[in-house]
Amino acid sequence: MTATKILSQETISIIKSTVPVLAEHGEAITKRFYQMMFENHPELLHIFNHANQKQGKQPKALANSVYAAAAHIDNLEAIIPVVKQIAHKHRSLNVKAEHYPIVGKHLLLAIKDVLGDAATDDIINAWADAYGVIADVFISVEKEMYNDAEQKEGGWKEFRPFTVAKKVKESDVITSFYLKPLDGEEISEFLPGQYISVKVIIEGEEYNHIRQYSLSDVSGKGYYRISIKREDARGDIPAGIVSTYMHNEVNEGDVLEITAPAGDFVLNTESTRPVVLISGGVGQTPMINMLKKLSQLPEKKVTYIHAAINGNHHALKEEVATVVSESTNINYFLAYEQPTEEDRTAQIYQKEGFVELEWLKLVVPSNDADFYFCGPVPFMKVINQSLKDWGVPQEQIHFEFFGPAGDLEK
Repeated sequence: MTATKILSQETISIIKSTVPVLAEHGEAITKRFYQMMFENHPELLHIFNHANQKQGKQPKALANSVYAAAAHIDNLEAIIPVVKQIAHKHRSLNVKAEHYPIVGKHLLLAIKDVLGDAATDDIINAWADAYGVIADVFISVEKEMYNDAEQKEGGWKEFRPFTVAKKVKESDVITSFYLKPLDGEEISEFLPGQYISVKVIIEGEEYNHIRQYSLSDVSGKGYYRISIKREDARGDIPAGIVSTYMHNEVNEGDVLEITAPAGDFVLNTESTRPVVLISGGVGQTPMINMLKKLSQLPEKKVTYIHAAINGNHHALKEEVATVVSESTNINYFLAYEQPTEEDRTAQIYQKEGFVELEWLKLVVPSNDADFYFCGPVPFMKVINQSLKDWGVPQEQIHFEFFGPAGDLEK
């Protein structure tokens, strides 16, 4: 990938020397950035996840991505995987090229505001040039993604209305929604692990809300299925606005607007290694999609591990059990953190408590496999560290975060 603007060596040196300083103040800068940007451009609140703003996830995600790009400003090829992951999310959220100058302007204002006199004119000018190059890279990648989404058979650009054809309660906290296009036309196919963005307009809310949900059933069925966990209030964390709205207010026959499938957390069917899928809670949604695809590849050895609080919280268990029973290549293990008495009687789980490395070594034949995992962040941190401790190479570890991408190492 070639930048449209060539930066001077002096600019590159300034950027690289100031990245550690800005990273140290990263979250303060990006919190101030969002504050100023939304004051001047409140219309952007139709795009950004308000809950992630309040919890500080979005500022941290932006800080990480900008500073990672700046640190590689003389070799942006090195961060193309990160660029593509973020670009998928941007395309899915309908982020446009015209948004980038707004972001750049307020990011520079925030740097100046937080660092004060330390942010000299030379530093601000260097970052303005660097941001221009970084933005051009994102705009270029995203333009290609928009074109690809629109030109696919059954594809479309931006948002498209879909009808809720069926709503199914899967567990105490998870409900599935089957979405069919309002126009009755074709819909684009997708890869196992991808997601869609859903836009909801809630009465009494000033802004639209957009959320991204993994597709929980395979492609080619004429519908998209998403399985959503209801996020109830916990301590100081309020209930999820969109998830509770979807559970309580959205019914069969209602119309929702969605964007075409996106995402780079996808199953690599070219690899010859065995596959291990590990999910926690509603993190099973992309895994079920992958599992169904893998069940059609009998030569591929598969281990699927799912962790849930108990049977009452375990969604889609009959569906998964059917896939496993009808396949010849899948070993399936369940870990229940707090089994109910009914669970103990049924004994469908193999592990009581949490998934940890010693048990993984007992149920997974070898660490020479491709590992895919998804779930709540604490769960993912444990799995990631366990795989590293087991000596699994980084290129064989694949994961998807809920919300903005974060750093599993921290």
